[in-house]
Formats: sequence, C-alpha cells, structure tokens
Amino acid sequence: MPLKKNVSDSLEVAMARNPHLKEYIDEFVRKTGKFPEFHPQLSRDMKDIKYPNIIYPVGDPIFIHVYKDVDTEKKYIVIEPRIRGPEEERKYELLRDKILELAPEKKIPEDEKEFERFLDALVDEALEKMTGGLLGRGKVSFTPLEIEKFRYLLKRDIIGIGPLEPLMRDPYIEDIHIIGANYVSLIHKIFEALETNITFGDNLKLADYFKNLSERIGRPVSDKNPIVDGTLPDGSRINIIYSPDVSIRGPSATIRKFSATPLSVVQLVKWNTFSEEIAAYLWLALEYGMSVFICGETASGKTTTLNSIIPFIKPDAKIYTAEDTPEVVVPHKNWQRLTTRERGPEESRVTLFDLLKAALRSRPNYIIVGEIRGEEGAIAFQAMQTGHPVMATFHAGDVKKMIQRFTGPPINIPVTFIDNLNIALFQQAVYVRGRFLRRVLSVVEIEGYYEELGGVATRNVFEWDSVTDRHVFRGMNNSYILERKIAEVAGYEDPKEIYNELFLRARIIKRMAELGITNYHDVYREIKAFYEKGIEGLSFRL
Repeated sequence: MPLKKNVSDSLEVAMARNPHLKEYIDEFVRKTGKFPEFHPQLSRDMKDIKYPNIIYPVGDPIFIHVYKDVDTEKKYIVIEPRIRGPEEERKYELLRDKILELAPEKKIPEDEKEFERFLDALVDEALEKMTGGLLGRGKVSFTPLEIEKFRYLLKRDIIGIGPLEPLMRDPYIEDIHIIGANYVSLIHKIFEALETNITFGDNLKLADYFKNLSERIGRPVSDKNPIVDGTLPDGSRINIIYSPDVSIRGPSATIRKFSATPLSVVQLVKWNTFSEEIAAYLWLALEYGMSVFICGETASGKTTTLNSIIPFIKPDAKIYTAEDTPEVVVPHKNWQRLTTRERGPEESRVTLFDLLKAALRSRPNYIIVGEIRGEEGAIAFQAMQTGHPVMATFHAGDVKKMIQRFTGPPINIPVTFIDNLNIALFQQAVYVRGRFLRRVLSVVEIEGYYEELGGVATRNVFEWDSVTDRHVFRGMNNSYILERKIAEVAGYEDPKEIYNELFLRARIIKRMAELGITNYHDVYREIKAFYEKGIEGLSFRL
C-alpha cells in the first residue's frame, strides 16, 4: 500500500533514519541491560528461541520488537512515532483540524498513490498557513521531527487503518484479536500467540474506531446491527462485535490477514504440510479435471492449501471463483472472480447459491468455491454431475463427518451423489514436539456408493504418520482415481504407468524445493512451462 516506505537492512541505518527507534532502544537497554538483535527478515528456525529479543522492520518508520525473558511473557511491541505530552497533542490536533478545513475546497483523487501525494501537499499547505499567520494567541511552531511524526500519523489514520496499521503491514501475522480497548493480541507465523502494546485508550474511543472503520469498508456497524463481517482494503477479513451488551468486555474484533501473494505448493512441501508425492498426485488430479475438496477444522490452513494447488490447473483453463469474502487467488488469465452481495434489500442480494447457478451457465473449466457452508453445496454437486470440476474448502475433520454434513441439512445431497466428488484432502493444526504445525492428515478418494455396502466406498491414498512426521503413500498400485479415472483418459495402455508420471512430477516439486524456487509466481511459471514444453521447458535439470 502507499504507506510502505524503505525497509532498513541494518540497525545503524534504521536508527539514523528513525530517531524514535534509537530512543526506544536506548531506553530498553537502560532498563534491561540487554541489546536487541536486529533482523531485516525472520526465519522459521527462530521459533525455537526460548527468550527472543529481536527487532525487525516492516517498512520505515515502523519496527517490531518481540521480547521475552525469565520474568515476562512473550510480547509483541510496535515501535512507531508517537505523540508525547499535551503540547504535541495540541499541535497535532490543530494541524489535523486545519487539514479538515482545507480539504473540502480541493478535488480529492481516487487513486491511492495520488491521494498520498495529495495529502502531503495538504499538510504542507496547512503548515504554511499555521506557521505564517496568527492562530489563537500566536503562531504555531513545528520542529522537523514533529512534522515528520505528524505526517506519518495522518497517513496512518487517513490512508491506513489507524493504530492497527503496523499489524497489517507485518507479513508474519496470521490473525489479530481485539477484546476491549486495551487488549490486542495476535497469532504470529513464527512466534505464535503474542500480546501487543497497542491500546485504544478506552472503549468509547474503540467503539468510534470500529464505527469509522466499518463505514469505510461499506459494512456499517451500530447498536441495531452489532455484528458485521467485512473485507479490509488489503483483502483481510474482519469480524466486528460492536455493542457492549453483546461483547461484555468492550467492542471486539477478529482480523484474518490476507496475503497478496499466496504460499506456493513448493513452500508447503518444504514445511512438510504435505509431501511432494501428494503435490504430484494433486497436480495430475487437477490437470485431468478431478473435483477436489480441502477439508479441515477452523484455522487448519484450508484456504492456504487451496490457493497453493490452483496453479496445477492447466494454464489456458477458464476458472470461475465464487466467495463470500475474496480470499482465493488464481494466477490464470481467464479468471472470473465473483463475490456475494449481502447488504441492501432482500431482492438485491446475491448469495453463493446465485453465483454458482450463474457459473453453470458460464461453462468454466473449473469452479472454485471459497467455502461451502449451506445450500450452495447442492449446486456444487449439481455442477460436478454436469461435468464441471469443482474445488472448494469445507469444514469437516474426516471423510465420515464430511459425508454426514453433505447428506444432512442444510445441504441434503443424496448419498448416491457423493461420488461426483473425486478427492477429499483432510488437514489439521497438530501439536508436534511442543509446537503447532499444519499437516495434511489424509488424502481420500471417493470411489462410489454401493448399495450392497450400504454406503460410500473410499480409499486413503495418503496418510500422515505422526511418529515420523512423514506422509505415507498407501495408494501405490491401488489408486482408483489414478488408474481408473486419469490413466484411462490420458491413454495409458497399462494404467500402472501413471505412477511413473506421478513420481516424475514429485521429482520436479522436490527439485524446486532444493533450488529454493518457492515464490508462488515463480512456481506457477515452472508449472506452466512444463505444460507447454515438458521437462525441456523447466529452467533447471532434474
């Protein structure tokens, strides 16, 4: 976003450019006798540090300090320019009021970058008028440091989202939780659960903040409508609970961070979320139009996995996405992205059900549903039955629960229709050797409904072994989808030859991991090149 500035690559440069950082470190060293380590980037092995004392930049002038010692809980400390004392507070309010006085006379640009330049010019004009003429009892003087500080805070509050802006800039954050004015915590990708030093002062100020923020995102909250879901400017999802009679400890909110660039399938293989064989299996499945559901409990990483495997769909495919909140990212050019419209009169609302009905008329190669929760599930199965492959996320911990939820209310799919779905992948956040990790527990093939069995026949082709933390390929020479569905369409005389193709693609994934080709777009480029020219199209040798 426009607020993003230079990222410092050394502590000396950072302190020279940001006096508030030097002031913070000097005070911290004076109190603790410890000097923080400065890291321009974090790595996952930092998770094992028992007592972290690490500062990292998220774009000048914001820095983050993660600290824990024997006597204190692990803390996430935002270091940013702050107003100090009543005199600075008075000057800031005068400058802000002057800007609000001048703004109505101007033409406000819609483009964000243009708007930032516009705001800079407005600040300059306001400062000139305030320092050059009488204001109250006399002129107002600003130091260069105050001007830079006020300029940052105005941009943070007007262009950004105020006190939470530093957290939105931090790429290492997954979720943010606000419970009342003085409790803001988060889930960090490396340091896990952390309480922050961010405060809103009191619950009245926090209520005003949520009211303004909800109006900006087009989902106004009020005592009459105290619970709203919305999307922040960067695509992150926010749920606000506004009224004190509903949220007893004060207004609260949960934000699920959105990453503009998804994690790649290679990165997830490197983290052992799933194996290169699972990745290769899904590659073949998506190339040949299989319907795949990513299932799991809350916060198991379903959408992350879904986004990571979308590049396996053929590059020239027409893809249609339908979501309540836009989280699915598709790298293909022929992508139609649609979201629901929940506000307004009943007759003007657009549901997931409506979007999926429209999808059937659009004849896409793949329909991707952000999350199936209700009656739209019936339309998804109808789409599969008419030859439209579907990908989706779904809330279920295992294949039995998945079938129960699909065949029960409110979805009510006849059990005989379940075999329109080809593959279900089950994922979970697991506790391994003292840390939470996301793992694919199983990949299950849906073979079909058999009356003589009185149910649906399924096969576990991959299973996670919790003892060794490895994924075991149970479907070797026994995969219904590979041998009976894909090998036949691909024209193999001997269906068993399909396993050679699977292991070839597993080697491609593994080689990318070894070479550090983990960026989502770089991985997509290699997959696309393989589709166009085979092994010769890859930028590396196997």
